[in-house]
Amino acid sequence: MVVDCSLIPELLYVLRNEEKFDYCVDITAVHYPQREKQFDVIWVLYSFPRNERIRVKTQIADGAALPSSVPIWPAANWLEREVYDMFGIRFDGHPDLKRILLPDGWKGHPLRKDYGILQQDDQWVQINLGIESGQ
Repeated sequence: MVVDCSLIPELLYVLRNEEKFDYCVDITAVHYPQREKQFDVIWVLYSFPRNERIRVKTQIADGAALPSSVPIWPAANWLEREVYDMFGIRFDGHPDLKRILLPDGWKGHPLRKDYGILQQDDQWVQINLGIESGQ
């Protein structure tokens, strides 16, 4: 299901409450740097009573934020943190939006397509690890 980002909070509530998609399996994103709305954000949901899955996808621009789905599915907490860490996408209302995989001071978001494959935060590596390169 592809929807406008303005519909996301209400739609996710409807899917949980009325359509019984009671489990948020994953939240992820894809970066398309050539598009105006550079990111697809995808929720993968599962309904135990119906034994069905659904994917909800929306597009957002770089720097835009989406409402957090943690109030709907508490398990979305770490999933949204991962999307923030890897892509830089913010979730408004998240209870503790901070990096989950990389150190707090890390510069950049490694799953963006404009983040080089050999790129690393050399300054962080040198300060925190005392070496020139982590590669």
